[in-house]
Amino acid sequence: MLSEVLLVSAPGKVILHGEHAVVHGKVALAVALNLRTFLRLQPHSNGKVGLNLPNIGIKRAWVVAKLQMLDTSFLKQGDVTALTPEQVEKLKEVAGFPEDCADHEHLAVLSFLYLYLSICQSQRALPSLDVTVWSELPTGAGLGSSAAYSVCLAAALLTACEEIPNPLKDGEAASRPPALKILLINTKVPRSTKALVAGVRSRLLKFPEIVAPLLTSIDAISLECERVLGEMAAAPAPEHYLVLEELIDMNQHHLNALGVGHASLDRLCQVTMAYGLHSKLTGAGGGGCGITLLRPDLEQPEVEAMKQALTSCGFDCWETSIGAPGVSIHTAASLDAPVRQALDGL
Repeated sequence: MLSEVLLVSAPGKVILHGEHAVVHGKVALAVALNLRTFLRLQPHSNGKVGLNLPNIGIKRAWVVAKLQMLDTSFLKQGDVTALTPEQVEKLKEVAGFPEDCADHEHLAVLSFLYLYLSICQSQRALPSLDVTVWSELPTGAGLGSSAAYSVCLAAALLTACEEIPNPLKDGEAASRPPALKILLINTKVPRSTKALVAGVRSRLLKFPEIVAPLLTSIDAISLECERVLGEMAAAPAPEHYLVLEELIDMNQHHLNALGVGHASLDRLCQVTMAYGLHSKLTGAGGGGCGITLLRPDLEQPEVEAMKQALTSCGFDCWETSIGAPGVSIHTAASLDAPVRQALDGL
């Protein structure tokens, strides 16, 4: 078991192209979003294991000796299968949930306990440690906050238990396209992914000769975008951005034809188009989030004016990038001050 503090992060994600079409066997392009979830793992010797999730107001601790006495044979490593309802109930007993605990709190704590007990049982004794997780990602927006949380937990615990090497010590460079600057916009309109997916399926069954070609066309858009991004990895050029903008416009129209648009997303596209920029929904649609491609030649005052116009519509905006690094382990000095303060509980 490592004795030093571990600092881990994982990116969120956006669907660049292919949402809904992917449900029907077509290609989707998911890209790493440079809004990240950060984790701090602090080993200690106080006989407790603690979990602090300031974004959702969770702070829990368990006595290691009591956890050590549990029958965790059902968590033994090997072929991973889904837990049975009975095993989930057993984990809930370990967690000691109050009756009024919300579902997202249940899942966050259960994920931690499952990974802690599964991974750390390889040690002679369960370790005492504190884990704090803080995220730049909004929850429930379809941006991969749950996946980033789980990846951070798994990477930190596996590294701390020396089940995988520390990537600060071992690693190799990977070729990737240049990061693309985007504006990520949350319309804050709630939607049901299940209902939207069902709606597309219903439309496909009702109009197969119309909707099937739409899905095939979205597939072609995804493949063309992948090709362009591959070219940009070698030598990005202004004409690449023009193609990416055309693909964004075409895909947005296709998604509207599938019935997953929304008035808020139409408004988003109108506002950004007034500044000569191109936008589309990302994820399930029906509200939720959209993305706007920011060309390299764009002046910052224009970006700020557009952000103000979007904010006045009631939307939240983040100026960020896609094509970000995946799960990473950091030195403390490499983290921005706000991230360090959040992880230190200040």
